[in-house]
Parts: sequence; C-alpha cells; structure tokens
Amino acid sequence: MRARLALPVALIAAVSVAATACSSSSGDDGSGGAKKDAPKAASAAVDYNPQPYENIKDGGTYTTAGTFDDQGNPFNVNATLTASRVWGWYNADAITYSPTGEVQYNPDYYSDVKVAVEGGNQKVTLTINPKAAFNDGTPIDWKAIEATWKANNGSDKEFAASSTDGYDKITSVAKGKDAKQAVITFKGVNASWSTLFTTFLHPKAATVANFNKAYVKKAHPEWGAGPYTVGKWDTHSGNITFVRNPKWWGRKGKLDKRVYVNLESTAAVNAFKNGQLDYTSAVDAESLKQVKGLKGTEIRSGGSPFEYSLYFNTKSAALSDKTVRKAVEQSVDRAQIAKIQFQGLDYKEPLPGSAVLYSFQKGYEDNLSSVLKYAPDEAKKSLDAAGWKPGSDGVRVKDGKKLEVGYTLLGDDPLDKAIAGAFVAMLKPVGVKLVIKKADEADFSKILSDRRFDIFLAGNRSMDPFGARYLCDFFCSDRDSNLTGAGSPALDKEIRATTEIADLDEQIAAVNKVEKKALQDYAFLPLFSGPSTYSVKKGLANVGATIFFSPLPETIGWQK
Repeated sequence: MRARLALPVALIAAVSVAATACSSSSGDDGSGGAKKDAPKAASAAVDYNPQPYENIKDGGTYTTAGTFDDQGNPFNVNATLTASRVWGWYNADAITYSPTGEVQYNPDYYSDVKVAVEGGNQKVTLTINPKAAFNDGTPIDWKAIEATWKANNGSDKEFAASSTDGYDKITSVAKGKDAKQAVITFKGVNASWSTLFTTFLHPKAATVANFNKAYVKKAHPEWGAGPYTVGKWDTHSGNITFVRNPKWWGRKGKLDKRVYVNLESTAAVNAFKNGQLDYTSAVDAESLKQVKGLKGTEIRSGGSPFEYSLYFNTKSAALSDKTVRKAVEQSVDRAQIAKIQFQGLDYKEPLPGSAVLYSFQKGYEDNLSSVLKYAPDEAKKSLDAAGWKPGSDGVRVKDGKKLEVGYTLLGDDPLDKAIAGAFVAMLKPVGVKLVIKKADEADFSKILSDRRFDIFLAGNRSMDPFGARYLCDFFCSDRDSNLTGAGSPALDKEIRATTEIADLDEQIAAVNKVEKKALQDYAFLPLFSGPSTYSVKKGLANVGATIFFSPLPETIGWQK
C-alpha cells in the first residue's frame, strides 16, 4: 500500500469487499491464463466530470471519508495513500499527470522548466514562481528542492525515506541565476525525473527528526503552501477540515471547506447514503448495490492504477523456506480470488503479472506467468520432497513442527473475510494450515513497519506512469519498502542497473527481464486490480476515476 501527489507508490489498506460464499478452486489457470472472453488489458477509461475552473461555483463544502494512519509525511516509508492525499490539500501540487501519464507543470510553483543533456548528464532547471512562499513566509526557492533531495537521496540512512530511486542519481542541486531557480544535475539521464519534485518539503521539515516524527498524528500547515490550509485537525476524532489559504498567490480554491471524516469503509457507505458524504468508493458488489440509484447521485467508474497483492514475510519462521512460499503461491487460484472480488460488478480484467506496470501500459509483460503456474498437485510434491509430510489431521509436519502460516486480516469487512476464507480453503488440501489473525485497520502502518505478519494482503496505487523505476522499492533486499524482506545483493545490483537506462522503452524491457528473476523468490503474488468505482453527488466536478490524473485542489468543487 503508499500515495503521493509527489511520490511513486502508496500503500493502501487491505481490500474492502462484499460477502460472498467461498467456493473451492475454479480450476482456471491461476497463473494468468485468462478465459477466452476476458480482456487482454485492464480498462484505461476515465470518468470524473471534467470541468474548467470557470465552470465551478464559488463556495460549498466537499466531504469524504478516510481512515488515518500515524505518518502524514508522504516522503516517509510509513506513509499510506490517505496520508498522501491529505498532504496534497495543504502542500504543493507542482507537477501532475494527465490520465494517460503526460507531464503537467503547475505555473503557480514552476513558472519555467528546462531539461538539457550536457556531456551525457541531464540538467533540469526549475524556475520557481516569484510569488511562491510557504505559509510561514519562507520563500519557496532552490533550498526547498535541495532539502527534498537531501532527505530522500539515501546518503543519510537516518531519514526513513520511502524511495531513494532517482534522488540518488542527482549529483547536485544548486542555486541558478537567483534563489528562485534550482539547477538539478544528474549522473547520466533520468527520463522520469519529474516524479521526484511533484511536491517538496519545507527546509525545516527536512531534518531527520522532523522528517521522521514531526508529521506523526500532526499537521504542519505553517510548512505548507497552496490554495487551502488546515482549518481544524482533530487528533481525537481524526477529522480534518481544510479552508481557503489567505496566503495563496494563485487561483483561489472554489470550495469554502474540504472535509475528511475519519470513517472505515463500511461506515463510509452508510454515511454517503445518509447524505453526510459527497463521495464514496464502491469497491465491491455489496457497496455498489447500496449506493446505486440513490437520488441526486451518480456512479463514476473507470480504469485503476491500483494493484492488490499478497506479501510473504520471508523473515518469519513459517515462510523462511522458499519451497514453502512457492508451494503456497502455486496453491492460490488467482482466477477464483478475482471472481470473488468482482462478483456482481460486471467487470473483467486479465490477472496482473507485474508489480510495477499495468496491462494497459506500453511495454507491460505478464512476468509472473513465466515463473509461476497454478499447480496445487505440484505444490504437494515439492513439500513432500522438502520433508513436509502430511499429519493425521492433514496438516503437514516437519521436525515435529506443523506447517501453519498466519494471515493478517484487517477490520470486519465481509468480502475481506470471504477472500481470507478462500485462501484457507485453497491451502488446506495441500496440507498448509492458514491461521487467520485479526487486526484493526488503524494498525495497518504498524503491522507493515514492524513486519508483524506472515502473509498480508495489501495494495499499491501508482501515482505516476513511470512504474519501471520503482522495481527496487518492491524487490531490493536493502529497502524498507520491500515488505517481504526477500532479495539478494546480486539481484539488487541487476535491479539498480535498470535505473541507468535513459531510454524508457529499453528500461521497461530490462525491468521485465529482472522482475522475472525477482518473482522467483516467491514472496510477492499480484492478485487483482479492479475498477475505480465511486458514487458521487451529482454536480461534483473533477472527482472520480482519473487513473494517473490528480486534479489540482482549486479546480475541485460544484459545477455551475
């Protein structure tokens, strides 16, 4: 799960889904062999009522739900998707992307951007809007770019950075013709450099102590900048209200208030039905059924840069053996899991085969199917050969120890329970006992940061289209963001070599090749993406299924 108007990928909590009966394996090829009537690529459609700024009313409130975790700094490894979205309402949105991934510079922050290659090294010159300033009066200048780079480049391991990729290829950030110009020099060429500075840190937020701790259960509006600022941040309830920022120099925000209410997914649907919310996610058949057809609302649905996967903790005793991990993966019928997830949604997609690219993207390959097939019978033989013998109760035993694996389940959502039950049913015939361990949704970040799980189902949302550059975040052995703990120094070297490739097409081809090796650690299993489906009050503009597009806060509001 990890968002970020600025950053690559954001961890999101385990899926919400609807109550369905858990049947046994469908017999479909769980490796990616989809049925004949299944699409070859996931949907790339958008649906968000796009409206120009001039067509948005002045005033009004926009209220949604969100469950908040501890870490509010999106550059931090423990930040989640909600934290990054909240950040975007009171901090800079300097670079965004179109739904299909074209780069868009926000002139309120970057009035000019120049990219050149000199002597084989890339130089990016950012000219910052003369009016741009943080809310405490500190000018936004080259020092903010430098501070963001230094906190994230990996040179100081004390910074718990989400990703150093790209930042670690910068050799200098220097003052240009004046303080309002930052000159960024790379070692070699970085075609996806724009992902590094979509937002930035106030220099005061870029100390080790503040980077790691200052945003824990707290906002720092004085270090922010943008059309909105914090009106009220209730740490007891978790509710947050944003109001127009009187210090903003650009187009004023159209809304009077932007409100986040701290609700879990099931409560959010009820709140939407009662008129308390203006927008809610309808991720499954049950929630869609509840919100469809409500007076004054509409359903918006499109493609999704989300992917949900199983993470195997290779440091846990139960899963330290690669043979066991592979046997578990071979026993999971991914097609059946997708069937449960999408029941009642009239939606189909190919089974995902990559951690970093989606099937609607250029260069995508199904890397998983080349190294893994749904094969429970083969899994049994492998476990036999490894000395795991079936016990009297059917659970395998080795050296007097039963083959029991924990599965951490967050919250009480019926569909989450249904999917967990399906995993139990799939692994039982192979002789693996999956033990469901319940936890609160609020503990999501802690479970991941402390690696308190054996197997965990979580999702990622890509915030930019340059997925190939994030392979290290998933698979490098020395990365905190690699939740599985799998990998090796030799593989790390191969992964990092892909970041040296300037041509995006060539880079993607190399990434596909290396990812096939990484997936053979059998610690990461992509399961499904699904559509982005939302129930929205009619008239709400620039909100919905946007894929890679992140509408600027000042453009969100109610249509005239």
